[in-house]
Amino acid sequence: MAVASEKMTDSINVTFPDGSVHKTSKGTTVGEALANSGVSGDVIAALVNGKPVDLAYRLEADAAIAPVTFDMPAGKEVYRHSSSHIMAQAVKELFPTAKLTIGPAIEEGFYYDFAYERPFTPEDLQKIEIRIQEIISADRPFVRMEMSRSHAMEFFKERGEDYKCEMIEGFADETISAYDQGGLVDLCRGPHVPSTGHIHAIKLLTSAGAYWRGDERNPMLQRIYGTSFPTKKALDAYLHTLEEIKKRDHRKVGKELELISMTDEVGPGLILWLPKGSTIRLQIENFWREQHVKHGYELVYSPHVARLDLWKTSGHTEFYRENMFAPMQVEATEYQLKPMNCPFHIMIYKSRLRSYRDLPQRYAELGTVYRYERSGVLHGLMRVRGFTQDDAHLFCRPEQIEAEVAKVLDFTFFVLKTFGFTEYQVYVSTRPAKAVGSEEAWGQATAALEAALHSRGIPYSIDPGEGVFYGPKIDIKIKDVLGRSWQCSTVQVDFNNPERFGLEYTGEDGHAHQPIMIHRALMGSMERFFGILVEHYAGAFPTWLAPVQALIISITDKHKDYADALARRLGDAGFRVEADLRSEKMGFKVREAERAKIPYMLVVGDREVENGEVSIRRHGGINAGSQKIETFVDLLTREVEQRDLHPSIGGEPVLKGEVPNRSSKAEG
Repeated sequence: MAVASEKMTDSINVTFPDGSVHKTSKGTTVGEALANSGVSGDVIAALVNGKPVDLAYRLEADAAIAPVTFDMPAGKEVYRHSSSHIMAQAVKELFPTAKLTIGPAIEEGFYYDFAYERPFTPEDLQKIEIRIQEIISADRPFVRMEMSRSHAMEFFKERGEDYKCEMIEGFADETISAYDQGGLVDLCRGPHVPSTGHIHAIKLLTSAGAYWRGDERNPMLQRIYGTSFPTKKALDAYLHTLEEIKKRDHRKVGKELELISMTDEVGPGLILWLPKGSTIRLQIENFWREQHVKHGYELVYSPHVARLDLWKTSGHTEFYRENMFAPMQVEATEYQLKPMNCPFHIMIYKSRLRSYRDLPQRYAELGTVYRYERSGVLHGLMRVRGFTQDDAHLFCRPEQIEAEVAKVLDFTFFVLKTFGFTEYQVYVSTRPAKAVGSEEAWGQATAALEAALHSRGIPYSIDPGEGVFYGPKIDIKIKDVLGRSWQCSTVQVDFNNPERFGLEYTGEDGHAHQPIMIHRALMGSMERFFGILVEHYAGAFPTWLAPVQALIISITDKHKDYADALARRLGDAGFRVEADLRSEKMGFKVREAERAKIPYMLVVGDREVENGEVSIRRHGGINAGSQKIETFVDLLTREVEQRDLHPSIGGEPVLKGEVPNRSSKAEG
């Protein structure tokens, strides 16, 4: 009997994703349990009761386990974190004086920071890649080690790894984990792939400087970026995408097309909009204003500075100070460049008494704000210090939140679709650790956001703890033509500022009540959204946005008068038109127009002059044939007025910038 009892206690139940339960022995590895259950495919790690573990992890009690493969987010993290360790080993073997710091997986790849006396060169990266392949070919197992804090400190101190010792000092746990891969032992919580041979396709991309712990007061480290995939085909496809990203880089395209300028003389993170870029921006702003009026918003304006006390009342000096410029002294009073527009819209609401009949109030403003971003994070139009928000604030009764948020969602998707974005990822961000307001208020606001999404049938994911300090929010990430996600639109519920500023409305009962405030941006900022548009369309904007919509090209000097008259006629019709009347070869003129990415080239010669026609070429080399001027004007008018992304003047309809025609869907 004693023997039978002992056998029973050696047996544990393992539950698999399909709901099946298998018995296995204590001490069985997760990898063995998965293999015994018939799981196939390239499994690189596992989840045990939801926690990522190595396949070598031994089961000691009943557990639910699930395989982890590369096509899962957890799998990509394991795969690429293991890749960073392989790269670190290669660096240490080639550059023994380099000290290890951190090497995480990031979106689409990984990096590792090293304390080394000089930057790594392209030639260094080539040598490191060769050594990486040798380590992969050796197929060395990743072996988990656990040691006490004191042992770990001594272990890494003996190896001269000062940064690892500093990290250990900050750990709360008494047991420290590390991984031995046969040539390198690195501090790490894991998990990892079973062995170095599980990494099949890896590429080092670039090197750059980075401060230890991201603080410019700390030493400068040398960072190497890389990426890895299970197959060379997948890696090659990604590298092709990177080349396309380089070609579409808004800084490069913006300079070539004379859209924007950034200079040190003006200051980092401060953008100069050139005439052509300003023309595009004007079209965006006109559309924005027109649609806001149609959707029941009132347009307002606010100053660029205000007394510092206003930002104290709003809580920005308490919760947002590190992102604000220093105050300025004016007549013994401190003033602050505005980091946000919200307090001004609040003061507009407070400008008179409000009744429940007045609500909701919707104020919208293209308001320019200023935020102190560290120089190391500035990036073209995507991260700047001065930018214009397409901002709006709604003041409503608590029972109106769900309906107002639903309307905002409809408006958001309409605007994004107009600019050619039809794929989204939607997130509901919940209460962060540093927050104001009661748990009950947060719960009610979060429930209202989720109800609005449900009412529109929009799938979403929960982003725990990522709400702003004053309330939960919905974030919408758009996908561009290259499949990259961009955070643009946001809807935030705020019950904090109405209380801080003492906002009220008179209810049906005749008593004072506090309204709810909703912060909302559709495009995020004009600068960032414009940068996304430049890269999405590779500078070949839809005709309604293009700074020059048509270029008239005269074949010879004798056609100049006809071309010039045609330019005036189209200009009078409201189109943005230029004429190239230079005594150059037509092929040269066409090539220049192609480089300028002008949607239409109207070539005029003897036949066109005689018949009152134009010969139409679309950007991209599409010859659309000849048409009567009146016919072209009608078609172009319709294309511009409808903000058409699929021009139909000659040839098959295409989306500018070689953007595929994607169906509208929301992804959660």
